Amino acid sequence: MLARHSSVFLLTVGLIVVTSGLFFAFDCPFLAHNLTMAIPIIAGILFFFVISCLLQTSFRDPGILPRATPSEAADLEKWIDNLGTSTYRPPARTMEVVINKYMVKLKYCYTCKMFRPPRTSHCSVCDNCVERFDHHCPWVGNCVGKRNYRFFYAFILSLSFLTAFIFACVITHLALRSQGNDFLTVLKTTPASLLELVICFFSVWSIFGLSGFHTYLIASNLTTNEDLKGAWSNKRGSEFANPYSYKSVLTNCCAVLCGPFYPSLIDRRGFIQADAGTPSTPKSEIPSFGTKSDASMV
Repeated sequence: MLARHSSVFLLTVGLIVVTSGLFFAFDCPFLAHNLTMAIPIIAGILFFFVISCLLQTSFRDPGILPRATPSEAADLEKWIDNLGTSTYRPPARTMEVVINKYMVKLKYCYTCKMFRPPRTSHCSVCDNCVERFDHHCPWVGNCVGKRNYRFFYAFILSLSFLTAFIFACVITHLALRSQGNDFLTVLKTTPASLLELVICFFSVWSIFGLSGFHTYLIASNLTTNEDLKGAWSNKRGSEFANPYSYKSVLTNCCAVLCGPFYPSLIDRRGFIQADAGTPSTPKSEIPSFGTKSDASMV
């Protein structure tokens, strides 16, 4: 599932593994002996949880929609052409659906040859339409969408705790060693701790900021893509209000983080089927798209 350019993902894994490895090798023995054995245990649990969530985010299908087959694309093109009322003006490649009494406009994807379902967007990096598209994250090497968003949020949240924990423990380690000794001399004897301190200091701010931003998105039942584009208004009663919000922070969090696991729509082990060359029966209607409540066509 990794995108074509996965070097940044390898950098992410390297930074986490190297920083944690230095901490376990040079700081944990001293802290476990002088303070408590709970420090390496907590650090180990956080490390394995971070790596697990990272791999789940990177290698899980984010919600890719299969592209239309040639016969399906031909049927849809014929249906769109039948909507045209003029011989010189092509019909609009948009469709409107009603979701929770709000009008939502669906756009046509010229690459995948289909109308994108609500909250779906085409990723320019992965070149796929992804359901509930949040953003493409180069740090995990994959899109963040409907099927891996909760793992992405768990990853950045647990990474925030791990970074802050290592940062606090390294400072404690250096403070204990510097008692009765020159601080610069202590730094020279423990260069690995200084490297950990620098990495954690420059990364903790961005990780905490990212965690806070996505906590706000979850509480509002928004995606990064919707928030950056200003797709919905924050004013109550506005005709452009977020139709996916439950108007409750707790309910929104439960809907995003505790909802059902949706099956993948792509067959990674399947074979490419040759087109039979015979168009299927033209569709008399386009099916509505399921969301929080059934969407009715207008």
